[in-house]
Amino acid sequence: MNEKSELSLYSSRRERLIKQVKSNYPNKKGLILLFSSFENERYKFRQNSNFYYYSGLEEPGIILSLDLLGSQVIYMPKYKETKAKWTESVLSDFNQKTLERFKIKDIKCLGQACKGYSVGPVCHKEQYDNFIEELKNYISQGYSIFTVYSKSTDQCLVIDQLSNIMPEFKENIIDISDIVAKMRRKKSLEEAEKIYDAVNCTIAAHDMAARIIGDDKYEYEVQAGIEFIFSQTGARPAFPSIVASGKNGLILHYNSNSSKINNNDLVVVDIGAEMNYYCADITRTYPASGMFTKRQKELYNIVLDTQKYIEDLAKPGYWICNKDEENKSLQHLAYKFLDKKGYGKYFTHGIGHFLGMDVHDVGNTLEPLQEGDVFTIEPGIYIPEENIGIRIEDNYWLSPDGLVCLSEQLPKEANQVEELMAQGLDDQDEEYDD
Repeated sequence: MNEKSELSLYSSRRERLIKQVKSNYPNKKGLILLFSSFENERYKFRQNSNFYYYSGLEEPGIILSLDLLGSQVIYMPKYKETKAKWTESVLSDFNQKTLERFKIKDIKCLGQACKGYSVGPVCHKEQYDNFIEELKNYISQGYSIFTVYSKSTDQCLVIDQLSNIMPEFKENIIDISDIVAKMRRKKSLEEAEKIYDAVNCTIAAHDMAARIIGDDKYEYEVQAGIEFIFSQTGARPAFPSIVASGKNGLILHYNSNSSKINNNDLVVVDIGAEMNYYCADITRTYPASGMFTKRQKELYNIVLDTQKYIEDLAKPGYWICNKDEENKSLQHLAYKFLDKKGYGKYFTHGIGHFLGMDVHDVGNTLEPLQEGDVFTIEPGIYIPEENIGIRIEDNYWLSPDGLVCLSEQLPKEANQVEELMAQGLDDQDEEYDD
């Protein structure tokens, strides 16, 4: 997609959002406010997903204001130092033609100049005084303030601080989290393709992991190989990479990755690349020796059979999890399947989650699956008595033509996993011979 198409996409999303808010609140006039993320010197900047979905802008500390009557304005911090001297700044090069391409009417300063070249979520009144005065003016005219206000995020922190300065602000807020979530939940073909790019990068990283895993290797060595592939392809980890050997595989979100891998261990590798703001999340379980033991293969195949069973069921009209509809709830059906085999009590987490701009993406699991959904199916068995954890996770898109496994190219049959491992062990033997 070229730049013109990208800008048109973000503009059309904003128009759809305005249209939906007006439809839900036909008797109200108001502003939609979207708040960007803030910089953190310890991490590479990552824009708030909602903000990026509607703007495509990777600029920290700014506010996008959409008047339901049509005017769209960006408010940005005023800096004492030239920001472009220290960090990339998208807006510093904006001119009137750029504004027209973004379909933005104007860029205004939030308030007085802040110290330095960056701002944080702590709200200093003088740095927002222009924005506050304009908000007061809108509210005095009977405007409502529509915004995403449902999580403990930096964005909510700013809203709360502004409300302390201006109590009438919070009194007029209407939370549009549900509207935004419904828009983001349904993935277009273009979005599915972006997720597919992240999936392919993650598959390459799994291939690298399988080649490195072996007796006396450390988990962090495997992690290094995984994240080398991410960096090499311009991606970043969508979440902390999990390389959990032996008993560590019992810890669902283990990410210390500090243990030595033993020859008889199973190694749970749960990783995902983020590319162009879309995420993958794929898990495989590898035998460190290169071959599953009889017991390991028995348990592995039970988990794989569970995934295949749920994959066959997943379609519109079924829920990821709904305790009131257990016969069409993938979570409950997976548990029953495992329970019949004697392993229900060892299945200790959800069967899946929505996937998109966030690895645990927006979407209500109490609503049935629908066309456009992207989600994971990830059964697992965790047996403390045997220090065994096994999880298999793939990514799926409910396309107009049915369910598509986006990660089907990554081997998961037990014999295929062993063949993949054999390639890595052969490589290691060649290194020792040299």
